[in-house]
Amino acid sequence: MEVVEESPSTNAELVARAREGAPEGLVLVTEHQTAGRGRLDRVWVTPPRAALTFSVLLRPAVADRWWPWLPLLTGVAVVEGVRAAGGPACGLKWPNDVQVDGRKVAGLLAERVETPTGPAAVLGIGLNVSQEREELPVPTATSLALEGAPVDRTRLLCAVLDALVGQVEAWVAAGGDPSHQLAAAYAERCVTVGQQVRVHLPSEELLEGRATGVDTGGSLLVEVDGRTVAVSAGDVVHVRPAG
Repeated sequence: MEVVEESPSTNAELVARAREGAPEGLVLVTEHQTAGRGRLDRVWVTPPRAALTFSVLLRPAVADRWWPWLPLLTGVAVVEGVRAAGGPACGLKWPNDVQVDGRKVAGLLAERVETPTGPAAVLGIGLNVSQEREELPVPTATSLALEGAPVDRTRLLCAVLDALVGQVEAWVAAGGDPSHQLAAAYAERCVTVGQQVRVHLPSEELLEGRATGVDTGGSLLVEVDGRTVAVSAGDVVHVRPAG
């Protein structure tokens, strides 16, 4: 584990390190991330020492078709870690937001990197810990402190990493197949399933229907006009509750 005072993006740094041959298990933590990236290159910045921002380098030996489960797996680990560190109960908004009562408390980003020694995955986690309301980027965000659960960031980091190790080890032991454990763990925590949702696609097409589940590839299943449509995280701009 490395802790630095400031970094534009811990994910970008670990992507570069992965290509240079950095080993699995490297964790990079920053006290202040100045140009963090979310899904679809959305910018994510927090005040110094107000959030937990870090990235983890993995080299999972599982088939490519199971890799879309990495961000979902990471979400499960964050929910478990927050609870273990004394934080509130959280839910997962598909594909990569951690929420408390509908407000976003953490964002996740998983990136696949091709390296000379094989593919690697960089998992980025940004968790709001002590921000006040005016320090949050949008009204729909929150922090653990605002939810009445101030948590020590070191304790929280260790709890999330412990949960992540457990989830990754079980996933790899199952050959990446989520049906052994991961799919049930994700479904139990996913607040999107069962909701009426609007799915905004990059083509500006809008799908509206009921989210019925997540398939074996990690795609969200939406029932639209009597047919089931599977949408992958890479094909979606937003998934929001209808109405």
